[in-house]
Amino acid sequence: MAFTVGDRVRLTAAPPYFKTAEPMPMLRPPDLVAVGELGTILDQRPGGYWGVKFERGAFLVDSQYLALATAEEAEAE
Repeated sequence: MAFTVGDRVRLTAAPPYFKTAEPMPMLRPPDLVAVGELGTILDQRPGGYWGVKFERGAFLVDSQYLALATAEEAEAE
């Protein structure tokens, strides 16, 4: 799935861990972001990863765990 910077996305499944979107990434537990939580695309990274800003921080997320948020979901936040 192709996203663009600024798109609102929904986490569709929990990855085994989250990697922070920092210059020196750290691994974080998978329960840090809830399935269904909305985030905003910050940038695209190599290997099909996206920098996504969620409420609890910015993380690198594989595109298989993301879906575009519907207009209703984006407005509800």
